[in-house]
Amino acid sequence: MTAYEKPQPYIIKAEERPERYARGWYVIGSSMSVGYKPRMLEVFGTKLVAYRGKEDGNVHILDAYCPHMGGDLSDGEVCGNSVVCPFHKWSWGSDGVCNDIPYAKKIPEKAVIKSWPSLEKSGLIFVWQDPENGEPIPEQEPKKMDDWYSDAWTDWEMAAIPIASLGRELVDNMCDMAHFGPIHYTEVASFMNTMEGHVFVQKMVGGHSILTEGDESLITSVATYEGPAYMTTTMTGMMDGHPMTVHLLVSHIPSDMGNFLINFGVMVKKAEGGTEVENKAMAEAYMEKNIESFQQDVAIWNNKCIIDNPLMCDGDGPINLVRKWYSQFMTDVADISNDQVKARDHVTVEGPSVEETIAKMAC
Repeated sequence: MTAYEKPQPYIIKAEERPERYARGWYVIGSSMSVGYKPRMLEVFGTKLVAYRGKEDGNVHILDAYCPHMGGDLSDGEVCGNSVVCPFHKWSWGSDGVCNDIPYAKKIPEKAVIKSWPSLEKSGLIFVWQDPENGEPIPEQEPKKMDDWYSDAWTDWEMAAIPIASLGRELVDNMCDMAHFGPIHYTEVASFMNTMEGHVFVQKMVGGHSILTEGDESLITSVATYEGPAYMTTTMTGMMDGHPMTVHLLVSHIPSDMGNFLINFGVMVKKAEGGTEVENKAMAEAYMEKNIESFQQDVAIWNNKCIIDNPLMCDGDGPINLVRKWYSQFMTDVADISNDQVKARDHVTVEGPSVEETIAKMAC
């Protein structure tokens, strides 16, 4: 390059995207969020209705619009295991098949709406989304969280946070080690990622001013994505001078191609000797602190642009690795390549492991 030549500016690329949502399980809320009154869900660019059957007690999710005259089933009522349209009282079973029309002699054969696979597990309710309309993949069912079933832990404290962006931008955080300092004012002592199949894991040891305040400021974090949208994190550290072990839920579900909702949850290991009221207050306090920290990310997501060809440097985490992993959920099942799902490890910052740090803090 001669003295008068200027380097060409980098061109940011963002692909034109057809309406398509990643295949996998999505959290719609806690078990308490769906009852015997129909609940509206504005997700995947459409509207669904979720309700509990009065006979089986299970959660059922259907398309929300009645194909008769367009009535909104979420404004209807639950009868048995069916939901009844408020407009003309057509009744739709949990399988999506119309099972009663009060004024008709014969139910039309085409009177069927989509029934969405659902799952209730670990105090959470999930819906299965597949652009190919395939059944849930058995090995991708979220693992049981044993601690939720234990009296030693609080129940989920939940909040919903809307974001004006693409869900993939949230998943990028799994590899984005460099944002912890500027956004969360946290130094990183070690940071690594592993992936295999539908699971992607981030392990981190960090803390505020860890180089000067010593071990008491350390936190450990193990964040795990099971599929494209269900992420749980186990953290250890200190809060107000007391040791804490916490499970976080950061699970997004798209409203449409440009917006998603984060179902944010906190579950805390109860303090020894603490009352239910004290333990619930502890969980609520931790929720408040984490939402405050999380809003630092939200402020960025709501204002950043989408970049499909990020310009990376040697200190960044493996953003392209997590995007390759994520791409399997946007690919038809028959076309998924080994490169999208094969086992990989990547160490961005080599340092004390999560396991070593937890053992040291216990001493």
